[in-house]
Amino acid sequence: MRRTVLAGTGVMLALTLTACGGGAGGGSSSNAATSPGDPGKVSGTITVLTNRTDQVQDGTLARYAAAFNKIYPHVTVKFQGLTDYENDVKIRLNSKNYGDVLSIPNAVALKDYPNFFAPLGSAADLSKTYNFTDHATVGGQVYGIANIGDANGFVYNKAVWKQAGITTWPTTPDQFLADLAAIKSKTHATPYYTNYHDGWPLTNWGNALGSPSCDPQANDKLATTKDPWSPGQDLYTTDKLLYDIVHDKLAEADPTTTNWENSKTLLGTGKVGTMWLASWAVVQMQAAAKQAGQDPADIGFMPFPVQVDGHFCSVVRPDYQYAVNVHSAHKDAARAWLDWYINKSGDAAASLSPSSVRGAPLPADLVPYQANGVKFIYLTNDRTAQVDEIDKASEIGINGQDYPQHLVDVARGAAGGDLASDFNDLDKKWSDALGTVG
Repeated sequence: MRRTVLAGTGVMLALTLTACGGGAGGGSSSNAATSPGDPGKVSGTITVLTNRTDQVQDGTLARYAAAFNKIYPHVTVKFQGLTDYENDVKIRLNSKNYGDVLSIPNAVALKDYPNFFAPLGSAADLSKTYNFTDHATVGGQVYGIANIGDANGFVYNKAVWKQAGITTWPTTPDQFLADLAAIKSKTHATPYYTNYHDGWPLTNWGNALGSPSCDPQANDKLATTKDPWSPGQDLYTTDKLLYDIVHDKLAEADPTTTNWENSKTLLGTGKVGTMWLASWAVVQMQAAAKQAGQDPADIGFMPFPVQVDGHFCSVVRPDYQYAVNVHSAHKDAARAWLDWYINKSGDAAASLSPSSVRGAPLPADLVPYQANGVKFIYLTNDRTAQVDEIDKASEIGINGQDYPQHLVDVARGAAGGDLASDFNDLDKKWSDALGTVG
């Protein structure tokens, strides 16, 4: 789900998945990755692909594997951390060599999950234990289980905002822009950091859908909306804010030089004021602040600057969903790791993120949301497959990185056009695709 270049790759995936998947789809029992019974009878070496390069480097995943081996002594778990996870895995999906356990890339359409991933069980059963199973259900079978959910919002340095004289959350986009302008004029911090170069952090802007309208059906409505970038629509509100931040020179001077790993230290030390990410990022910024000798308590989390009936709204979405390669030779070992990691590792709590396991307590970083009456919105998923098809036909990629990168380029003058022309172009592409898919 990307703009032109990546959408083309998405088409390539669609064309080759029959060869890759063979007849593996459809939730057949012979290809299922069922939860194993006796841990002593599970064996094999499995490879886990992960975007969490930080957890590979700092030994977190190795410690998890050691704890896992106390229960499953005959399974060897190897990890491959991929910095450019989306692109790297998307290419590997054209072969059968994409690990045994992996996070499902955005490039794979929901309807194609059975061609790449093993069924994990029925939605009727797994939905009793986990949230978000509807996001990975095809034909009544679940093909991916999230470890955590992510509430959307801005990770920010409270000390920087306080130095600029700001002590309350902005309630409108204009107020948010004014606050960033105050940071620029009253502090030495860069008000906002796009993380343009790595690209994938920009995909979080697509996850803002639903917050401005506080509408659980915001995504499903895209299946019947001809002009999602017209005033009053969520995508207009969210994308205009990103455009205005860059256009008003409230972001870094040269987006092409940004660096994700360095951005954590920049925000943790107060050299950057704000980044639009999600709740998973808070603990990483706090860790960076602590490592740099700063106070981790300075790292805060604020909702999108729009209120509906006096309330902010934050959409809670599944983070990457973990799946088992349909071609894995050790599906029982792969499923054992997937189950243990989500239920027993404690990673969700350590990440200060809402666990996908039903009934798990709210993490500490979201307590301020709760205290300030922020409403948590869970998007309905009835028409996701249709929205995916429209998105791919339009070659926009509303959850990809090329589309917001292009918006940033237009805003900074590195690409032709302006906000109005870009939105008109997006609306036309979406409308044409809606007619074609319909």
